[in-house]
Amino acid sequence: MTRERSGGRAPDELRPTTIEPGFVRTATGSALISCGETRVICTASVQDSVPRWMIGKGRGWVTAEYGMLPASTGDRKQRDVSKGRPDGRTVEIQRLIGRSLRGVVDYQALGERTIYVDCDVLQADGGTRCASITGGYVALELACRKLVADGKLKTMPLTGTVAAISCGIVDDVPMLDLDYPEDSSAEVDANVVMTGDDGLVEVQATAEGTPLSRAHLDDLLALAAHGIGGLRRIQAAAVG
Repeated sequence: MTRERSGGRAPDELRPTTIEPGFVRTATGSALISCGETRVICTASVQDSVPRWMIGKGRGWVTAEYGMLPASTGDRKQRDVSKGRPDGRTVEIQRLIGRSLRGVVDYQALGERTIYVDCDVLQADGGTRCASITGGYVALELACRKLVADGKLKTMPLTGTVAAISCGIVDDVPMLDLDYPEDSSAEVDANVVMTGDDGLVEVQATAEGTPLSRAHLDDLLALAAHGIGGLRRIQAAAVG
């Protein structure tokens, strides 16, 4: 018997998802993304310089940082600053966010400037890295639009859109957009990052106990493509 999903969702249905643009007034671009009970603030800040190894090349850079607020998971999570360094999970996720966003950036059009995309998890109920990528893209596009509007860029330095979604196999059923209880009990857990033209940027898939078959992987990728199509529409509505 298939378990009841949050909100009575079908296996191929997203959690209720909203993106509120301009959530942080002082940021060049920002968005609050809510995916069910997961909420992440994404901001994009622009600095008119690049890392030392890029100086003089006429190209820009986009990088990301990720963090979870202490109360985001119920039990208090110690801040990285109090530990002296970010933990391995944090480093892995922020590298994934950066890679995903850079996949749709035209460095030459950006010029010698850096855009920092910061993703701060207010509340975590599964899928925080995917929500960060999806909301982070909106913050990035809004920041780029402002640079163009302010005359700092001639053209938009983006080659497309990008979004991410989780999926997995729970009780032998392929499911989209896993919440925490589903994610923690899934036989297979995957995170899929795709561009607006259906190009795969990254696929992270892990099987627990039983190896993942090629047929099941194909099922999950098709499920992810369906979900990301819905996220693109939400992103488009947020940026106007």
